[in-house]
Amino acid sequence: MSDETNSPPPGPSQPSGDPGLYSQQVQHTPVSARLPERVAPGVFCTGVIVVEGAEEFVLDFVQGLHRPPRVGARVVMTPNVAAQFVAALRENLQRYEQAFGPPKPLPQPPLERRPSVQEIYQDLRLPDEILSGVYANTVMIGHSPSEFFFDFITRFFPTAAVSARVYMAASQVPKMLAAIASSVQNRINRGSDPRRGPPPAP
Repeated sequence: MSDETNSPPPGPSQPSGDPGLYSQQVQHTPVSARLPERVAPGVFCTGVIVVEGAEEFVLDFVQGLHRPPRVGARVVMTPNVAAQFVAALRENLQRYEQAFGPPKPLPQPPLERRPSVQEIYQDLRLPDEILSGVYANTVMIGHSPSEFFFDFITRFFPTAAVSARVYMAASQVPKMLAAIASSVQNRINRGSDPRRGPPPAP
């Protein structure tokens, strides 16, 4: 599906060093992902902050209507999944525009010095319960005429599950796409292409 990130197909079982142990890649059907009760309501967010780590991307979805603004959901994903997310979101946004036209552009803020990440987080409430975030290796995307939703999913054996559900106004999505795509492209420019995935095991 173009609305989800892809994972490699299941591989054959291979024995490890211990003849009694086996490992195998397992692929879930995306639609079978379990939706925990605590995640089901989702959170409505007005923007995203993308933070790049050494081995991951952190997406902080901000609720700007709160005072002070707060992080409503923190999602952690690998560079490879982030690159797939960009491709899926770009395609989904194209489908939205074909059906409803381009999202209404947001008002441009006045030109001023761009604050540093440290300055942004000084004024941003980050609740203790989401400090560590949630992991996702698949993203399902959907939209209505006015908003998009994102189901961030962990596909682990034996059951895939939604780890975070985020809603966002359609007008915010192009800016979100630009922010994540820029971070992924910066990583590529430094010589680390997340689209290639991790190197093969020796």
